[in-house]
Amino acid sequence: MTALRTIRTTVNGVAVDRRVEPRRLLADFLRDDLDLRGTHLGCEHGVCGACTVILDGAAVRSCLMLAVQANGKAITTVEGLAPLDGELHPLQRAFHEAHALQCGFCTPGFLLSLVSRFEQWGPPADDEIRTVLAGNICRCTGYQNIEKAVRAFRDSDWAVS
Repeated sequence: MTALRTIRTTVNGVAVDRRVEPRRLLADFLRDDLDLRGTHLGCEHGVCGACTVILDGAAVRSCLMLAVQANGKAITTVEGLAPLDGELHPLQRAFHEAHALQCGFCTPGFLLSLVSRFEQWGPPADDEIRTVLAGNICRCTGYQNIEKAVRAFRDSDWAVS
């Protein structure tokens, strides 16, 4: 039997103190232990981006990380993007208004990758948007409306402030 490890982290602003198996994936910890089902598992090889979360400000693939690696760090999942008052995050609103989703499976990964990008490096220029989106795979939309949503968010008052 494997000895459990204690991890202390902050998830969506809430302190979490749990015991986990040392080889438990961060994605499984979030989904199964914390019931945060917005972190999706697509390829489980770090290729599709559906499992993307923000860890201490950086977008990471939670299917490639162990939960114990998040010890002492802050995690944001898609559930933590929107304020508690029920309003959508401005990027979520831009996705909605641009019809930038169909099945929605990839959407949390896109949102978290983009929020991290905007917060770390600022808004992408038009010729950079496709490069920014390249780490996330969508099988439904064809990307045009996702690009449209990124531009709308980038050009909005919220993204500038």
